[in-house]
Amino acid sequence: MYLLIILALPFVGSLISSLLPASQRKLHALLAGGVASVCAAITLAYAPAIFQGQIIQFSSAWIPAHGIDFTLRMDGFAWLFSLIVSVMGALIALYAHYYLSPQDPARRFFAFLQAFMGSMLGVVISGNLIQLVVFWELTSLSSFMLIAYWYHRRDARRGARMSLVITGGGGLCLLAGVLMLGQVAGSYDLSTVLATRDVVQAHPWYPILLALIALGALTKSAQFPFHVWLPRAMAAPTPVSAYLHSATMVKMGVFLLARFWPIMAGTAAWTWVIGGAGLISLTLGAYVATFQRDMKGVLAYSTISHLGLITLLLGLSTPMALVAAIFHIINHATFKASLFMAAGIVDHESGTRNLNRLSGLRHYMPITATLAAVAAASMAGVPLLNGFISKEMFFTETMFAGTGNWFSQALPIVAVIASTFSVAYSLRFISQVFFGPPAKNLPRTPHEPPRLMLIPSALLVFICLIVGIFPAYTVGPLLHTAVYSILGVQTPNYSLHVWHGFNLPLLMSVIATLGGIGLIWLLNRYRKGRSDRAPFIYQINGRRIFEWLMGWIEAGADAVIHYTYSDRLQRQVLLIILATVGVSIWALRSGNWFNVQQLTTPDPLFALMWVAGAACAIGAAYYAKFHRPAALLLSGGAGLVTSLSYAWLSAPDLALTQLAVEVVTVVLILLGLRWLPKRVPLPDGLGISKARARFRRSRDAVVAVLGGSGIAALVFALLSRPHPEGVAPFLVEKALPLGGGANVVNVILVDFRGFDTFGEITVLGVVALSVYALLRRFRPPVETVAAPLARRQNQSDALQTTFEEPDPNAILPEGIMKLPAVLVRLLLPIAALISVYFLLRGHNLPGGGFVGGLIMATAIILQYMVGGVVWVESRPLIQPQTWIALGMLTAGSAAMLVWLYAKPFLSAQSWNLTLPLIGTIHTSSALLFDIGVYMLVVGSTVLMLVAIAHQSLRFYRKLPSIQKALQQKQES
Repeated sequence: MYLLIILALPFVGSLISSLLPASQRKLHALLAGGVASVCAAITLAYAPAIFQGQIIQFSSAWIPAHGIDFTLRMDGFAWLFSLIVSVMGALIALYAHYYLSPQDPARRFFAFLQAFMGSMLGVVISGNLIQLVVFWELTSLSSFMLIAYWYHRRDARRGARMSLVITGGGGLCLLAGVLMLGQVAGSYDLSTVLATRDVVQAHPWYPILLALIALGALTKSAQFPFHVWLPRAMAAPTPVSAYLHSATMVKMGVFLLARFWPIMAGTAAWTWVIGGAGLISLTLGAYVATFQRDMKGVLAYSTISHLGLITLLLGLSTPMALVAAIFHIINHATFKASLFMAAGIVDHESGTRNLNRLSGLRHYMPITATLAAVAAASMAGVPLLNGFISKEMFFTETMFAGTGNWFSQALPIVAVIASTFSVAYSLRFISQVFFGPPAKNLPRTPHEPPRLMLIPSALLVFICLIVGIFPAYTVGPLLHTAVYSILGVQTPNYSLHVWHGFNLPLLMSVIATLGGIGLIWLLNRYRKGRSDRAPFIYQINGRRIFEWLMGWIEAGADAVIHYTYSDRLQRQVLLIILATVGVSIWALRSGNWFNVQQLTTPDPLFALMWVAGAACAIGAAYYAKFHRPAALLLSGGAGLVTSLSYAWLSAPDLALTQLAVEVVTVVLILLGLRWLPKRVPLPDGLGISKARARFRRSRDAVVAVLGGSGIAALVFALLSRPHPEGVAPFLVEKALPLGGGANVVNVILVDFRGFDTFGEITVLGVVALSVYALLRRFRPPVETVAAPLARRQNQSDALQTTFEEPDPNAILPEGIMKLPAVLVRLLLPIAALISVYFLLRGHNLPGGGFVGGLIMATAIILQYMVGGVVWVESRPLIQPQTWIALGMLTAGSAAMLVWLYAKPFLSAQSWNLTLPLIGTIHTSSALLFDIGVYMLVVGSTVLMLVAIAHQSLRFYRKLPSIQKALQQKQES
C-alpha cells in the first residue's frame, strides 16, 4: 500500500501546486521538497526488508481480460533508484527555490517537477511492462515541459522539441518491443518475464526485441547516435539539468538495460549493439566535452561520455561489469548533479557561463569553488573520491572482459584515452572558471549565493568524499542489495576498497591522469584552451542533421497536404464525403447485409413525423448557401424530429441528450454565424463559368446522395438484422448487479464502456480549448462585423452608414431587456437544481452527467443572451478552464479509485452510506465519474460561448477604428 503512496504523492503534489497562488513561491518549494522527502522516508522505511532480499509488491486488477494488472514492484535495484529520485528531488526543490528569479513562474516549475518525479518513480517501481512504458512516456512529456520552461527562448523550444521527438520515438520502439517481449514470455508481469531468459534468447524474435528495446534505452540515455538532444536540452533551467540530465531521466536508459540484463545480455548481438553504442558515446562525449565553451555544454557532453561508460559496462555481459555499472550510476548522480548546481550558481551570480569570460571566481565565491573542485575531481577519478573507485573497476573490466577479439583488445586503450579526456575537461572546467586572475567586465559582480542554496551541492560533495574514503561501509550494502536483486545467486564476490595495491588498473589511472594534465597544458599553450569546436569532427552537426530530417518529414507532409487540402470548405467536405462513401461501399460489398429478417410496418404518425424531419433536412441543405439562419433553424427541426424518434422508440436518455445538444449547438452556431462573411453572388465575368458551376453542383449532388444513401443503407441493414444473441440480454441482466444501476444506458456509458466515455469527454475538452485558442486571435473583416450594426440612412446610397454602440451587457433594447433579464436570472438557480437532479438520478433513471451538464450550460447561455458576456464573466463561479480541468481530474479519480478495492480501471464500486436524519443512501463511484462529465460539459460549452462572445467585445472596443476604416473605404 505504501508503494501506491510513493507513486501517487508526487502527482497529488503537482495538482496541489498548480492550484496554489502563484505568489506563494516559498510554499511551492516547500511542497515539492516535502513530497520528495516523504517519498524518500517511505523508501528508507523499506530498507530492512529490501536488505533481507524481499521484493515488495502491490497489485490491482487493470485489464484482467488480457491478464494485465496494475503492479508495483520494489526490489533492491528499484529501491536504489527510488532513493536517488526522491532524495535528488528534495535537494533540487531547495536549490530551485533560490535559483528561480521572481519573474519565473514558480507554480508551473514545481508542478512539472513533481509530475516528472512521479513519472520517474512510476518507471522504477512498475511491475508490469505495459505500465512501465506508460510512465516511460510520461517522463518524456514532463521533461519536455521542463526543458521548454523558458518557452520565450527559441533555443528552449527547439531543445524541448528535439528531446521529445527523439525520446518519444524511442518510447514507441520500446512499446513495440515490450509487446513482443510479453508475447514471447507469455506474460507482461516483470517477475515472470525476468525468469524466461532461455525462452527469450532462443526465440526468432530476439534480434528484433533487442533492437527495439535498445532504441528505447539508447534514446533516453542520449547514446550515440541519439546523443544530439542532450546538449540542446541545456537550454532548460539549471535545476532541471541537475535533476533530469545528470541524476534521473538520462539514467532511465541504463536502468532499463540493467533491468532486462538477466534475459537479454550474454549474446554477441547484445555486446555489439549495447557495448558498441557505449564505446562510441564514451569516447565521442569525452572528446567533444574538452572543447566546449559553455559550462553546461561541458557537463552535457561529459554526461554522454559517462553514460557511455555505464552502457559499455552493461554491454560486456559479465557480472562484475554489472556491479561496476550500478556503482558508477550512483557515483555519477552525486558528482554530476553537484557540478550542474555549481554551474547554475556561477551563472546566477555572475550572469554568464562562458568559459572564455570567466576566471578567478575563487576570490569571490570560495565555498562554491571548493565544492566544484571536489566534484570535478571525483568526475576525473582522483583518489579518495567515489569516482576513482568506479573508474578502477571500469579499467579492470576492460582488461579481463571479452573473448579475445579486436573489440575486447581495444577496450583498455579506449578506456585510457577516454579517461584522459575526462581528466582534461574536468581540469579545464575548474581552472578556467575558478583560478587565474579575477575576471573583468562580467554582467554582474560575482559573490557567494545564499548559504541554503549551497546545501544541496555540499551534501552531494560530502557523499563523494565519504564514499570515496569508506566505500565498503557507506555504499557497499546498497550496491550489494541492488546487484543481488538482478543477479541473485550469480552475484560475484567483490570488495570495495580504495587501495588494491600496485596493479595494471592503477597504472592505467596514473597514465590517464598525467595524460589529461598534459593535454590541458598543450591546449592552454597552443590553443589558449578557448575553443568550442572539436578538431577533426566539428563539421558533424547533430542539430543540423536533426533539423534536416524534420524538414524532410515536413516537406513530405506538405506534399501530401498540397494534393488533399484546400482553403475552400467545399473541397474539404467533398473529400470527407468521398471517404465516407468509400467506407460504406467497402462495408456493404462483403457479407449478407440485406438479409432482412425483421421488418415492421411503421406507424403512420411516426412516418409523417419523419417526412417533416426529411423536409427540414432538405430545406436546411437548400438554404445553407445564402440563408444561414434559416438553414440552422431547419437543421434544428431535423434534430428535434430525431429526439422525438428516440422518445417514440422508448429511449428517453437519448431523447433528452439529443434535445439538450440541439438547443446548445443551435445557439452557439447562431452566435458564430454573425462573424462569417456574407455570401454574395459574383457578377458575370468574375466567377466560374456557368457550365462549370452546373457540373460542380451536379457532382456535389451526386456525391451527397451517394454518401447519404450509403449511411442509410448501413443503418437499415443493422436495424433490420436480428439482434446478436447474448449482448443485449447480458447488458440488461448485469447492469444492476455489476454496474450498480438500473438505467442500462447510463451503466453502459460510465461502466461497461467507461473508457470510451472517458475518451469522448477528453476530446470534448480538447475541442473547447482549441476553439478558444483559435478565436482568441481571430479578427473578422471590417465588413463582416459592421453589417449587424449598420443602419441605412439613405436607401439610395448603400455605403453611407452610421453606428450606434450598444451596451456590451445587453443585446436587446433597454425597454425589452428589463423583464426577461429578471426572469432569466431567477431561472438560473432553478435550472441549476434541475441539472443536479438529472445528474443524481442518471444511474437509475433517465439522466446523467452529460444531460445535466447541458441543462446547466443552457441556463448559462440564457444568462449571456440577456446579460451579455461581461455580466457572465464577472461571476466568480464561471471559470470554464477550471471546470474542464476539474472535470477531467474528477473523472480520472473515479476511474482509479476502484484500484483501492482491487477492481479493474473504470469499473464501479458501490457503497451504502448511513447519514443522520436521512438514512441509508446507496451511491457508486460511477456518480463521481458522472460529476466529472457534468463539470467538463459545462466548462467546454461555456468556454466556446465565451470565445464566440468575445468577438462582440473586441468590436465594441475597436468601433472608432472600424468607423474610420469604413469612411476611408467610402471616400476611396
